[in-house]
Amino acid sequence: MRWSFPIGRLFGSELRVHATFLILLAYIGGSAYSYGGIDAALVNVSYVLALFACVIAHEYGHALTARRFGIPTPDITLLPIGGVARLLRIPEKPGQEVLVALAGPAVNVVIFLVLWLTAGLSFEAAPLTGGMTFADLPREIATLNLILAAFNMIPAFPMDGGRVLRAVLAMITDRVKATRIAAGVGQVLAVGFGIYGFYIGSFIYPLIAVFIFMAARAEARDVRLRAMAKTETAGKVMKTGFKALGTSLTLEQARAAFERERVAEFPVVDGASRRIVGLLARKQLDDQFSTLGADAFVPRAMATNVPVVREDTPLAHVLRLLNSAPAVAVTDMSGEVAGYISHQTVLDRLGR
Repeated sequence: MRWSFPIGRLFGSELRVHATFLILLAYIGGSAYSYGGIDAALVNVSYVLALFACVIAHEYGHALTARRFGIPTPDITLLPIGGVARLLRIPEKPGQEVLVALAGPAVNVVIFLVLWLTAGLSFEAAPLTGGMTFADLPREIATLNLILAAFNMIPAFPMDGGRVLRAVLAMITDRVKATRIAAGVGQVLAVGFGIYGFYIGSFIYPLIAVFIFMAARAEARDVRLRAMAKTETAGKVMKTGFKALGTSLTLEQARAAFERERVAEFPVVDGASRRIVGLLARKQLDDQFSTLGADAFVPRAMATNVPVVREDTPLAHVLRLLNSAPAVAVTDMSGEVAGYISHQTVLDRLGR
């Protein structure tokens, strides 16, 4: 994840901290200091660090349970709004996904019970001001763990409750439809979070709402793409009937073509061989136009390395090629170019 850095390894996973988390610590420490001095700042920073230690424990609950099903977790990243355990894949068996999803909140419940037995119970969240003392920390951390467990069980992606909902739905329908329904529920709840946040004048709820909404959409798209990769071929996904740029065109002429056609990208075709030799995206053209000049030819700005596959090539193989190529040319059985597939082509297909 960008803007994150490693701080060590634990149980086979790399622990990372996002830079914005340090900004959060500085903000909380500064706010508490202005309210109650150095003691208040130390207490509140300790509170946040303890809270996020519980978040890390929550994420390791997911990671270690997933490992029992043969799913590794390369890293866990600490963010201002929580933690993210990056599983290499999500369990496709509904029962396994339920267990992995519930493992995180279960860790929080265990922490709550341990602290409750030793420190007592309070349902008042810590105020993050100068009014909290070190003696309050065990009780407040206990309460926050209970809140974390309950909050994560809200049925909204990417929270654990959303994954449980998807797994339950997948027991009675296909995984793609189950994800679409669960993602829709998550987005509706995200809108509710945002409205509530604006109503009470808090920026935290709208921030969480945006995160949930975008993550729900990304999850639905990812699951649909995985399903497509198993069943579709290059010929079913490729873009046909496209207009292309020639290698003899200048960047000025290419810019005019973009303005005229209103597209995000053009394949570039060699005039002699009639083969697709590159891809030029509008952003790529804009980034290089001033450097190369209007009279430079298209091949100087285009992305190259365009592999060629046949129409019957599985989409899963094409997606692997797109990890290192700007586009993939698709030929028919006679060897003639029939179309091409780019990242944008795949996104357009998912958007249907």
